[in-house]
Amino acid sequence: MTTDLRAAAPARIGLLGGSFDPPHLAHLALAQTALSSLQLDEVRWLPAGQPWQKVGREMAPGLHRAAMVRLLISGEPRFHLDERELHRPGATYTVDTVREFREQQPQAEFFLILGQDQYSRLDTWRDWHALLGQVTLAVAARGGQRPLPSPALAAHPHRLEVLPLPDMPESSTALREALTRGDDVSPMVGPAVAGYIAQHHLYRGPPPT
Repeated sequence: MTTDLRAAAPARIGLLGGSFDPPHLAHLALAQTALSSLQLDEVRWLPAGQPWQKVGREMAPGLHRAAMVRLLISGEPRFHLDERELHRPGATYTVDTVREFREQQPQAEFFLILGQDQYSRLDTWRDWHALLGQVTLAVAARGGQRPLPSPALAAHPHRLEVLPLPDMPESSTALREALTRGDDVSPMVGPAVAGYIAQHHLYRGPPPT
């Protein structure tokens, strides 16, 4: 009788959080790279309710951001939309989300998927020392360059996996600017998300209701 060692191994779960305002193809490329490079069992996409570092900027309603993520990730069964942060009152802190996951799946191995910009300022996050003890950081390396931590983060031991990610010009800020101009954003978000944005009149005119 043979034993399926893979089935007995702890689950490997990627956590990809963000405002996703709107989600775009660079987000998708990052998640796909993490999935394949780290041999993850799944990636949880976590739209933020109210990111504490973005207080003061009005975002599209959470139901729309969640719907756009759902469209973006359709077709990959290992991608899952997780709306817990949207339903959490007050500011959203990643450390609280990770603690919830670890309580629910204590044997799993968690990978926090980040871009270079998030990695470089991770030492400004709530309880970042505690966060580092609970996850492996999976950070995108653009243009073949190794991700650069802040001095404070570099001085604190942490587990790091580098994700090889090609340079991609998409950013949510640039997307919102393009939408305000009335540009076609299909090449940046894909036709399904672009259609949703147009259908619900997001990022232009009065805020959606």
